[in-house]
Amino acid sequence: MYIWYSCLLALAGTGFTYAMTTLGAATVFLLTTMKSEKTQHLFLGFASGVMMAASVWSLLLPAIEQAEKLGILTWIPTAGGFLLGGVFFYVLDITFPHLNADHNRPKSLKGTTKLLAAITLHNIPEGMAVGLALALATESGNQSELLAAIALAVGIGVQNFPEGAAISFPLYQEGMTKKKAFWYGSLSGIVEPIGGVITVLLAGAIKGLMPWLLSFAAGAMIYVVVDELIPDAQKDRSTNIGTMGVMAGFLIMMVLDVALG
Repeated sequence: MYIWYSCLLALAGTGFTYAMTTLGAATVFLLTTMKSEKTQHLFLGFASGVMMAASVWSLLLPAIEQAEKLGILTWIPTAGGFLLGGVFFYVLDITFPHLNADHNRPKSLKGTTKLLAAITLHNIPEGMAVGLALALATESGNQSELLAAIALAVGIGVQNFPEGAAISFPLYQEGMTKKKAFWYGSLSGIVEPIGGVITVLLAGAIKGLMPWLLSFAAGAMIYVVVDELIPDAQKDRSTNIGTMGVMAGFLIMMVLDVALG
């Protein structure tokens, strides 16, 4: 009986995190209709900063904590998963060259295609982490564990707000309509409820894989940031607007991650 209760809790918790991603993506409607290269570089830099901070505080550090709880050497799943994540996107680069060059669309769109894929990938283990925490808390019947799991869902949800914006802003700046950019940003978070419920149903099997999944997503995100987003954000050598965007995105995400635990 508890498994259905856990599924409902997981759906509620990850539903909140998904709603916050959607709310962040909706901020694209607040932008003016003016599009400039400097604004594009600023938003690409902002997305880069958000992803770098999320990779550390939302993925790598939780991966280390999960590995410690499992009683295994922390660096093995953390470094191994991180490496696999980077290799995964490298293989995508050489397997699907149209992501790197397509004369029928703006060249810079390749970066946000990978950005969308990386943040969506990053949302999967976050949803799984919420689902696993709620499943374990329900199984143990410990009230404090349940409150901690709810706090985790709230924390991830708040952190998802700038991530939704980090997708919709660059997409809009690169030519998409606001509505389409919003939907792409929103849909990047739909994997969290899906991952959360699946994790509840497969809690025993998933638990040991969590450090690998978290660090895998971190490696994928860092690869995309270094390979695509930061170079695109730095194209305007006359200003430091891209660098300022990176600093702002990293700072905002770091504060949210540290403040919300």
